Amino acid sequence: MTQQSNEWDLVIEPKKKLLSIDFAEIWRYRDLYKQYVKRDIVTVYKQTIFGPLWFFFSPIFTTIMYMFVFNTLAGISTGDIPPAVFYMSGNILWGYFAACFSTGQNAFLSNQGVFSKVYFPRLVAPLSGITSSFIKTMIQILPLVFIYGYYVSQGVPLHFTWEALLLPVIILLIAMMGLGIGLIVSSLTVKYRDLNNLVAFGLQLWMYATPVIYPVDITSNPKLSMVLKLNPLQSVFTDCRYMITGMGCMDWTGLLYTAIFTITILFLGVIVFNRQERTFMDTI
Repeated sequence: MTQQSNEWDLVIEPKKKLLSIDFAEIWRYRDLYKQYVKRDIVTVYKQTIFGPLWFFFSPIFTTIMYMFVFNTLAGISTGDIPPAVFYMSGNILWGYFAACFSTGQNAFLSNQGVFSKVYFPRLVAPLSGITSSFIKTMIQILPLVFIYGYYVSQGVPLHFTWEALLLPVIILLIAMMGLGIGLIVSSLTVKYRDLNNLVAFGLQLWMYATPVIYPVDITSNPKLSMVLKLNPLQSVFTDCRYMITGMGCMDWTGLLYTAIFTITILFLGVIVFNRQERTFMDTI
């Protein structure tokens, strides 16, 4: 008899540490990662009339609505920044944060059918989600580029500052923060589905606490201003607008606070994700 070999090409073992991340294993599944990204982008406009144009319609229509409601009817000034540039930039940033948050929040529920049938590094799913959301965001920036160019041609003193070199860092912070918070929330919504409604309401309130539709100096109340500064997204939005318009100032302290908060929340998010991964199928 021929003795069978006990050597295996791949051994799948449960994680022993809550913060264990096998980057080499994630790299081995890069083809699956690419397929997830492709799926997330294609399914958005599949069987639609306008197709990929919907990526452009969303920020354009939302910006028009914000300009009419908040700038025209409510009379909220955007300072020296043209309203179209102010609202569209804020809308695009918030859209990317909300997409990354949703990716982390639904990491288990949206992929439970796949998770229950085949093994692959579970982090592939949320990581591909923030990548596909990033690609969509880059497409949505194109209308902002055209509007920006129009105002510059009209003599509006818009210009990029040298701090604009940090824009990739800003985008990374938004993605990491949204993903980290989403992963933490996912551990709760897996067990208690009705919390999804509360989370959606809370996310909407968070948007109004973030300078998406109003400038950071809208209030002169020092106590309210201090409360708004506790929002880790505040400096991200104000700094980003300063980087692309040259109007305002850079909030380095706020950016440092955002970076510390983001790293901490992502650290906790990964721990929660790895812990929930062990008992996910039993809970479902």
